[in-house]
Amino acid sequence: MSATADHAESPVTRLGFQSDQVVQEIGYDDDVDQDFRESIQGQIGSDLVDEDYDDEVDAVVLWFREEDGDLTDALVDAIELVDESAVVLLLTPKTGRAGFVEASDISEAVETAGLSQAKPVSVGKDWTATKLVTPKAAAKKR
Repeated sequence: MSATADHAESPVTRLGFQSDQVVQEIGYDDDVDQDFRESIQGQIGSDLVDEDYDDEVDAVVLWFREEDGDLTDALVDAIELVDESAVVLLLTPKTGRAGFVEASDISEAVETAGLSQAKPVSVGKDWTATKLVTPKAAAKKR
């Protein structure tokens, strides 16, 4: 491993999670990556709030599988309580895993929901994370 790789930021930091954020988790089930969840909680310094939380959040972690229904609807619901600068982290099973979601389906749903997406990042052996932002948040970062 190179010295650069040794000193690289953790995936949780690169994905934008920061101390003291309120992060809502949607779509939790037995198949989620517990190590990744714990990394997020360690970074923010608190537990993730669940789907029933009804106040504004700084970020959303959305675990989504093909059989979970309509991805566009899930994304629209996920951004309901987020601040305009918030991030939605869409986690989907990797190619070949149960519940895999086609990249074209993700792109279409993201666009329909009015979000912008970054390049997917591997998080754990079974999940891929796609960082999504509102157009207003994307414009602020330029």
